[in-house]
Amino acid sequence: MIAATSTTPAARNPATERALADTLLSPRFYTTDFAAMDRLDVSAVREEWDRLIDEFRNDTNLRHFKRTEAFRAAVEAMPDALREEFLDFLISSITAEFSGCLLYADIKKNTSNPDIRMLMGYMSRDEARHANFINESLADFGLAIDLSILKSAKKYTHFSPKFIFYATYLSEKIGYARYITIFRQIERHPDRQFHPIFGWFKEWCNDEFRHGEAFALLMRGHPQLLKGPNRLLIRFFILAVFATMYVRDHSRPNFYAALGLDPTDYDFTVFRITSSIMRQVFPLTLDIDHPKFRSGLERLRRIAEAKAAVRKRGGLLAPVKLAALSAAAAAGFLRLYALPARSNAVPNRVRLTPAW
Repeated sequence: MIAATSTTPAARNPATERALADTLLSPRFYTTDFAAMDRLDVSAVREEWDRLIDEFRNDTNLRHFKRTEAFRAAVEAMPDALREEFLDFLISSITAEFSGCLLYADIKKNTSNPDIRMLMGYMSRDEARHANFINESLADFGLAIDLSILKSAKKYTHFSPKFIFYATYLSEKIGYARYITIFRQIERHPDRQFHPIFGWFKEWCNDEFRHGEAFALLMRGHPQLLKGPNRLLIRFFILAVFATMYVRDHSRPNFYAALGLDPTDYDFTVFRITSSIMRQVFPLTLDIDHPKFRSGLERLRRIAEAKAAVRKRGGLLAPVKLAALSAAAAAGFLRLYALPARSNAVPNRVRLTPAW
């Protein structure tokens, strides 16, 4: 498991406090119905499942996450505005990684199904490794997160197993798409690597890809999760993940400028990669080329910026303004949800290779 930084609650640093905050855009911690997870049966996908477990067992990234002296040196050369947004990126990333680590570890602890226990143990191992690696970079800034506090104090959201499958599959696959897109940019423009952590992203994102493959197999092994009214839920989760990413990324202009990326172009590249991947299992994808899709995301971004400005100003009317903006955001999300989706005929074989 993760080696937590040793501090007391009274000594929480700003990074720990930010990781604890529950906002619409911050990663969440989850728990689920362990008895239902215990009843999962992978017989229908056994051949592909066993090959995947062999990949986890081989642990190709066992020795990948080793730091160099360049990590500490990068801190000194970072301008203040970039430093702030990079820290926000690291804090959001470690919260997401640690969330997966805890969820997978809890499922393993509370189930007896050998297939599920083995899978969750391997995935928790990977996520712990990722979280520790990020925390070491935060420590270079004097802001290592106390993960023991995060585990005990962060609010947990209960999701049914199928919600866990939809949300976590998307999280792992979009995580792959985000990391590989940044890594490819650094390959093309090495001068844009303002911190060495980006050089670790290729092998790192292959862990994310493999985790997504596991959830794809679980869903394909239980095809009722991909039919009927569940199609509406899948559509909701895809849109929620895409919209959250778009709004969050546009709050980090200095971060993406330093990488030589435009946030909108970057996000749509990630959307295209993720949409291509999710055809392995989901019966639909969003029409991200619809003219109202981009404008709808822009509307949500402007509303989020307006809400941040209201919170900063405060005042007696702030609650009323925030309520009105929240209603506008909900209406904007519903308009996006109403846009036509693209049906997809899933292939007979589930597994994919990370070739982007």
